[in-house]
Amino acid sequence: MLKPLPDYPWDQMVPFAERARAHPDGIVDLSIGSPVDPTPAVIRQALADATDAHAYPQTAGTPQLQWAIIEWYARRRGVLGLTEANVLPTIGSKELVALLPFMLGLGEGDTVVHPVAAYPTYAIGAAMAGADAVAADNPADWPATTKLVWLNSPGNPDGNVLTVAELRQAVDRARSLGAVIVSDECYAELGWAGDWLTDPIPSILDPRVIGTDRRDVLAIYSLSKQSNMAGYRGAFAAGCATVLGRLLTVRKHAGLMLPAPLQAAMVAALGDDAHVAEQKERYRARREMLLPAVEAAGFRIQRSEAGLYLWASEGRDAWESIGRLADLGILAGPGPFYGAGSAQQVRFSLTATDERIAAAAERLKGA
Repeated sequence: MLKPLPDYPWDQMVPFAERARAHPDGIVDLSIGSPVDPTPAVIRQALADATDAHAYPQTAGTPQLQWAIIEWYARRRGVLGLTEANVLPTIGSKELVALLPFMLGLGEGDTVVHPVAAYPTYAIGAAMAGADAVAADNPADWPATTKLVWLNSPGNPDGNVLTVAELRQAVDRARSLGAVIVSDECYAELGWAGDWLTDPIPSILDPRVIGTDRRDVLAIYSLSKQSNMAGYRGAFAAGCATVLGRLLTVRKHAGLMLPAPLQAAMVAALGDDAHVAEQKERYRARREMLLPAVEAAGFRIQRSEAGLYLWASEGRDAWESIGRLADLGILAGPGPFYGAGSAQQVRFSLTATDERIAAAAERLKGA
């Protein structure tokens, strides 16, 4: 049974956006991580070439897309041995996050675990299925009623990266509970600090984590961030063939299929690493411009070693910080949107143009 859903949280930002727009140099919107850079030409051309889409698309993905995902996992994520049964395209990652508890048959009395600082749709998905949501980072704290575990590495909003050992511990605990465990890895190409300056961010499907046993383990990924394809809604899941088989059956019955031209665009995106490296450098430059300015304005950066955000606090209530920033013409994301434990945090997104990031940096340093 569908549980009551909260109001959409971002509606609370309307008055702060109005305050920020009143700045003489205009608003700098660092609140939502929506890409601002052009979709690469190789992707747009593939989309254009595939617009004669007279037949229904394949829910499981075309063979070309299936193999593009398989080859991408081997090349970029160190995950070998996947087959067509181990991959499934989805209409963006948010719909999968929101619908997964329902598609797995969860309901009253079942628990969905998610990170303490977390993308809110993990909890919304539990409510939509009538299940309970529990925020817990320590696997020892996961209740016996757990049927689905969400990990997020690198994390949104905090940029936290889970190590191979931490992923292995989480998988072991989930299996002891008989739960499906899913790692949301949409920011995995964006490592900035510590080990992640040089080392690839590990996937939950990495053989160092699970060996060759994919039982009840999934990873999900989106091309929105690395390829500026948020408007395309191109994403995919990989891992346990049994779980993916169930999802495929549900999706066939529900008509949840990715349009054929978008599948062709995904093939092009997955096969071209050059545009991904170029986009990462754009975000690196913006991060290097914004981070010292945020610190100069009195914020302390927390985690943020990977991903698209700076997770920060100035030691006061988050809404006071949001108001202070709005008066500087800067719109940031309030920590309370990401969990009760984030009452003093704010999230700064790197998804603004170079000119707007520079404007925010100047205002912050002046403050």
